[in-house]
Amino acid sequence: MTLQLAQLVQLWGRPEMSGATSAHLQVELGPVCTDSRQLQPGGFFIPLRGDRFDGHTFLNQAAQLGAQAAVVASDWNHPLPQGLLHWRVENTLWAYQQLATLHRRQLKAGVVAVTGSAGKTTTRELIRVALAPLGDVQATVSNNNNDIGVPLTLMGAHQGHAAVVLEMGMRGLGEIERLSRCAEPQIAVITNIGTAHIGRLGSRAAIATAKCEITAALAPQGVVVIPAGDALLEQALSRCWSGRTLRVALEGDVAADLLNRDLPAADLTGVYDPQQSLLSLEGMRFSCPLEGRHNARNLLLAFAVAKELAVPLADLQGLKVTVPGGRNRRLSIGTLNLLDETYNASPEAVLAALDLLAQQPGRRFAVLGTMLELGASSIELHQAVVSRAVQLGLDGLVAVASGEEAVAMQRAASLLDRFALVKSPELAAVALNQWLQPGDTLLLKASRGVALERLIPLLKQP
Repeated sequence: MTLQLAQLVQLWGRPEMSGATSAHLQVELGPVCTDSRQLQPGGFFIPLRGDRFDGHTFLNQAAQLGAQAAVVASDWNHPLPQGLLHWRVENTLWAYQQLATLHRRQLKAGVVAVTGSAGKTTTRELIRVALAPLGDVQATVSNNNNDIGVPLTLMGAHQGHAAVVLEMGMRGLGEIERLSRCAEPQIAVITNIGTAHIGRLGSRAAIATAKCEITAALAPQGVVVIPAGDALLEQALSRCWSGRTLRVALEGDVAADLLNRDLPAADLTGVYDPQQSLLSLEGMRFSCPLEGRHNARNLLLAFAVAKELAVPLADLQGLKVTVPGGRNRRLSIGTLNLLDETYNASPEAVLAALDLLAQQPGRRFAVLGTMLELGASSIELHQAVVSRAVQLGLDGLVAVASGEEAVAMQRAASLLDRFALVKSPELAAVALNQWLQPGDTLLLKASRGVALERLIPLLKQP
């Protein structure tokens, strides 16, 4: 991203320059960089701060590498490099986001923002491949879905991109609003309202409010794409968005609030065939690139976005998508079929993974680890996912947990013939290597903090 001096003067006023005047400055500044090690001559340095670092300590290094300009926090009182053009700002992260917004307004590409309690990354990747017929698509990579990652992705877009797809995560109220104001999206997608982070926000209603912050800077002529049938989401959305809403559903979906018969109907309804992993929509049949009913619904969300951006449905045949490790991944250990969902877990995601496991042939086993940040609801929700495993008739279950969650999971598993409670992924291998036989299917699902992937190398070929 190259900056025009006049644009920055409009943002932050006249700049300062240590030991010199700014009378003969270059009109163009940039590119923008937050890592002094990656600075290019003439670059614009943004020194960010974190709990364990302060980018201001690298201002001298940035100047030595050829940085032409920078922003500097108003409370930074140390001497600045001679000749470095700079603006004093209240918060350098906010300044970084302002620059991203400035760049976004110069783009011709459609900007799509994606959030939700579960399935954000999968839906982001499905939207990315669904928009590929338009041309090159810039999209979030890895976990760059926060205050730093969203502007980073935006600034990586250029005029050759046909679309930008931004994943937006959150850990509390206000974060998604900041990201929305940074990105100014044309289309906002909310995958679902679940219980992830309920320990931080207190209730699903509060989570719905936080997710609907994605509309804070949504273009007035834009659209929100959501799953049909969630009363909490509808209520939260009605308080902050009066524009167009596009709802999707799979045939057979049941409204989250069965007492509310007045929820708006779906605008786009598909039929999912789990046996063949096919999605039927508007007279066409599409092979789902990812297994499971929940992923078929995510695919519908992606199709809705593609239609909004004028991609013909016929161009969406044969989509292939690769999601980051630990999500929707199938592995084989000899004849053992492994469903690797080790990256993270919320109660809704665990229930969806268990339903997918139940569709597999042969004997079915699961390792379920602790789900974090569930607050006062933690005991109830851990008990609920194990109760679902029992209801589905699994052949065995290992719980990797401790404390009250472990007690709740053990209580719920009392009817299972094979159940083991362990405190680490490594100990889970002991029971599994005794139980598993050729042709079995094993699901691994837990929050990131459990690091359940450590179990995989310890599994023996049955």
